[in-house]
Amino acid sequence: MPFEHGSVSFRMLKLPRKLPEDAIERFAGHAAPPIDTLGEGAVRGWVTGRHLLDRNITKETAYFGGYLRLTLQSAERKIPASLLRAECKMEELALMAAEDKPFVTSRERSEIKKSVISRLLPKMPPQLKGTDFVHETGSRYLFATCTSVKMADEFTSSFQSALGFTAYPLTPDFAAQELKANTAALHPANFSPDMPDDTTDLQIGREFLTWLWFASEKHADGIPVPTGEQVAVLVEGPVTFIHEGNGAHETTLRKGMPMNSAEAKTALLCGKKLKEAKITLAIGDDFWVFKLNADEFTFRSLALSKPEEMLDQVSLFQDRMLKIERLRELFMGLFEVYIKDRSHPETWHKTLKAIRAWVKERIAQK
Repeated sequence: MPFEHGSVSFRMLKLPRKLPEDAIERFAGHAAPPIDTLGEGAVRGWVTGRHLLDRNITKETAYFGGYLRLTLQSAERKIPASLLRAECKMEELALMAAEDKPFVTSRERSEIKKSVISRLLPKMPPQLKGTDFVHETGSRYLFATCTSVKMADEFTSSFQSALGFTAYPLTPDFAAQELKANTAALHPANFSPDMPDDTTDLQIGREFLTWLWFASEKHADGIPVPTGEQVAVLVEGPVTFIHEGNGAHETTLRKGMPMNSAEAKTALLCGKKLKEAKITLAIGDDFWVFKLNADEFTFRSLALSKPEEMLDQVSLFQDRMLKIERLRELFMGLFEVYIKDRSHPETWHKTLKAIRAWVKERIAQK
């Protein structure tokens, strides 16, 4: 399970209420079916975080280090496309030879394919995938490895089926609503001094990430967050700029020092905002490095620092989860600073003016 070791990619989800006391029993009631019952098509169900075949969901197996740790298993038998084509061709050639005809009809070809699939599919080994989640008892948040939109949809649907209510992906718009921001009343803002506001759309996540880049350079000693702390932020490449409009919509910069490049300044002047970037957050001796997708608020390739002392498996897992929870707290604190600024017209007017000056005055290195 990636939450236990190595780098981890995940998204945050918010629960509308605490998990019910019989949550374990409900997940167990939607456990993954036995592998030997697989037919055609994918099936999904819950297993413990111990391994993808552990269907025995109990309080003893579902909890690890005080955290609920489960996996949404997806299982499917598949015939490799090359094998299917070859087997179908063999059957077609045999039929042509047996009936002495130069070709097979489309109907015959379809029937042959169905017959081959029916014969081969039960012999195929099951392919297993898992979406892991971790939840601390009493918390309204959980962390899950469903980083794509499709994976998130499948996860929340299965979560809903098991518990009767879902967990909501903490996307930028949903996070803003949680902070009581009326995003419908916000007007689009172009960060380029050369582009009018009506040439851009309001994309909260992209605007936040670009604002974070600006704020990180404005507050060299750290950006003040609601906890009273100051978070040092570094925005690095590879980065992806994007603008929904005419011309080149997307620009990706990877090598060298992309944040100080002429291409980065040109992207900003053209009205593009950051969609993806490598982020480092630091406070005291602690730091977190990850790749952020601003459209979905997904964290990729987060490498957690190892503790100074040797820890047992449970303690190491707890240490990692505490660091992930701390990252959530700091990241959402930075987002709250942005949302409060964005929601007050007078304050935002000053910030927007400063951002446009920052874009215009940037020194671009060739």
